[in-house]
Amino acid sequence: MTRRRRWTMALLGACLCATGWAQPAAPVKVGLIAPLSGGSSDLGLSMRHAAELAVKEINAVGGYMGRPLELVVRDDQSDPQQGRQAAQELVQQEKVAFTLGFCDTEVTVQALEIFQSRRHVLMVPCDQGTAVMARPPAGGGYVFRLAPPDELTARVLVGEIVDRRKLRKVAVLADRTTHGDSGLKDLGEELAQRELKPVYVGRFDRGVKSLVEEMRQARAAGSEALIVWARAPDQATALRARSELRWAVPYFAPPTLASRKALEGAGVAALEGAVMTQTVHLDAANERRATFLTSYFAHSGEKRIGSLTVAAQTYDAVYLLVAGLFQSRSPEGGEPLKLALENLERPHRGVVTTYERPYTARDHEAYSINMLWLGVWRGGEVQFLYPIDAQRASVIRRKEF
Repeated sequence: MTRRRRWTMALLGACLCATGWAQPAAPVKVGLIAPLSGGSSDLGLSMRHAAELAVKEINAVGGYMGRPLELVVRDDQSDPQQGRQAAQELVQQEKVAFTLGFCDTEVTVQALEIFQSRRHVLMVPCDQGTAVMARPPAGGGYVFRLAPPDELTARVLVGEIVDRRKLRKVAVLADRTTHGDSGLKDLGEELAQRELKPVYVGRFDRGVKSLVEEMRQARAAGSEALIVWARAPDQATALRARSELRWAVPYFAPPTLASRKALEGAGVAALEGAVMTQTVHLDAANERRATFLTSYFAHSGEKRIGSLTVAAQTYDAVYLLVAGLFQSRSPEGGEPLKLALENLERPHRGVVTTYERPYTARDHEAYSINMLWLGVWRGGEVQFLYPIDAQRASVIRRKEF
């Protein structure tokens, strides 16, 4: 190419940019796999709305080095095969830079191999199953989590029931899924450390129509406390059964109890006093959370959030992943993104907490037990169980190593 030709092409390029005719920057694709239909859809839709909001905000300030983010979404329908197929599509065909995914443990574990074998970063902001991080290589491989694992939930619940309330006869109801298996194992190990075991264990299929008989057997076993390990629709079934039997046994559960489907399915009266673990609270006094909620409702059009916990964790996860892209200067993700997440140079002020080095090469769990607190249903709203937690709401709970 002659000197004159090069000069002409450069001038043409400048003119195209100035007049808006330049080729748009190729987007950076990011993947999301969630249960957007079925029994876990309140969690999945919270994931989707929160991820969309974060992507919209990031694009409004330039995206990734002038390239917009493009969210590529798949519905796993809480089905392991659908989840695995979605993972293959996003990683191998869509070539997304990273993936946020999964709420159901049995779906997650079926898809893990796709991400590990392709050296593709998967961020899990919803599924808390202990089994999720037990299967990948030491240190988590390419799987990171921004949700408290069930083993921490089990520790908090058993600590509340046995250590604080001095109740020793604990019954457990758990669904027949990988999630239920994992929760039952974690609870059993916590009770065993106190030389206890459940006085009754009831298993049931997802979508069960009634749990009255299981509740009756748990009551006959002399249970002083009840832990139900299941997703929201089945929590509602369990709560209705407890109400039908007029059994005022203290009721405990993982964060699924705090979701909208539990309230809609059980009703305010049946939920009253039921306790669950949480990582974030609807706190209007916290500017970051208040701003997030205002923006979330404006974006989603929802009147009540499906799961505040899942939405906040997903929103924070997107920002952490994009921070990793900027630090690695690699929009393709992969190994550079993994290394960046393990060595994040700058703290990120998120909705749940301020993340300061949330991950290391040997630890891909972002939360520690001090970041969990107990919530309780009161008058159709999730409140702090203990006043001391309400007083500490403005204090940032950071990860302890």
